[in-house]
Amino acid sequence: MVIIFWVSIFLIVYTFVGYGFVLYLLVKIKSAFKKPFAFKTEALLPTVTVLIAAYNEEDIIEDKIENTLLLNYPKDKIQVIFITDGSSDSTAERISGFDDITLLHQDVRAGKMAAIKRAIPFIKGEITVFTDANTFLNADAILELVKHYQNPKVGAVAGEKRILVEETADASSAGEGFYWKYESKLKKWDYELYSNVGAAGELFSIRTSLYQPVESDTIIDDHMIAMRIAENGFIIAYEPGAYAMETASADVKEELKRKIRIAAGGIQSILRLKKAANPFHNPVFTFQYISHRVLRWTITPFLLFLVFILNAVIALNTGIFFYQVLFVLQVLFYLLSLTGLYFESRNIRVKALFIPYYFCVMNYAVLAGIIRYYKKNQSAAWEKSKRKV
Repeated sequence: MVIIFWVSIFLIVYTFVGYGFVLYLLVKIKSAFKKPFAFKTEALLPTVTVLIAAYNEEDIIEDKIENTLLLNYPKDKIQVIFITDGSSDSTAERISGFDDITLLHQDVRAGKMAAIKRAIPFIKGEITVFTDANTFLNADAILELVKHYQNPKVGAVAGEKRILVEETADASSAGEGFYWKYESKLKKWDYELYSNVGAAGELFSIRTSLYQPVESDTIIDDHMIAMRIAENGFIIAYEPGAYAMETASADVKEELKRKIRIAAGGIQSILRLKKAANPFHNPVFTFQYISHRVLRWTITPFLLFLVFILNAVIALNTGIFFYQVLFVLQVLFYLLSLTGLYFESRNIRVKALFIPYYFCVMNYAVLAGIIRYYKKNQSAAWEKSKRKV
């Protein structure tokens, strides 16, 4: 029992903190022996297609179009495609009012992956850039992404996701902002060691020629598109100089809905990405994938329950003071989380409580996502989350 307890503790700490330390150390060792790839400043720019899927985005779609058209990239080398999939508002009509934009609209809603498949035959660019309709890119985003394709080993490039957080942020904003800052650091180190292990739909790109059809029922299409390319031996680069900005989820309920969907998609992707989990195929990539993704999306939330129960049993049966202190600390942590939940419901802002609360929300979302996936209750059609204005 004690051995299981400590192994579980190790895996939890490793998943959320330890992997970052190990990764940082490995990157430092690698940098002592190998220099990073040197980019040429005068390299010929490739042609690019910006692909944007939109569903009922009439309130923001014109701002997104303006942001896209103002991107700093040669106009004769960029194609912009908007796909509207089953929108019931005026999204399609508003897009159609702009010149130099290809609009692909259908009234039937079939899901984002089906929409992307519908757009593939219309893509002309050597590089395809995927971005969400409710995010805004920095002016040099495409220039920063495409420079990585000077390296022939790079098959995809992930941009950075930035959450706009105000000083008076609630738990959903502060927690999500902190999470993505930490994630961005891990992605940077992942790439410096070897490769990223996925991409976020807010902003990522691929070599168009490497695109592989992904199942239409795919829940997190961005992750799967990038990972299928990585499974074929290409690197997923990371570029913090290309970033997508968006506001946080409207509240914790909306953030939870989004996280549950991602968790359900995470389990689905793990079951389908056989090569990524095979250490004989690419041991370094498998190490990164399991450490950064698989542990979070599978056993770690269950281990939190196991550690709590085992700690209580060991402390009660042995009477050892150390285990009693550990159990008290666990109880205090979860009490802080419950206090955060109470304060959130009362619209009281105490930032010290946001991290334990958001941590518990994230892990609950994984459990709920696993259950939803196996009950086949998760649709591939993306659910639009409400965002702060």
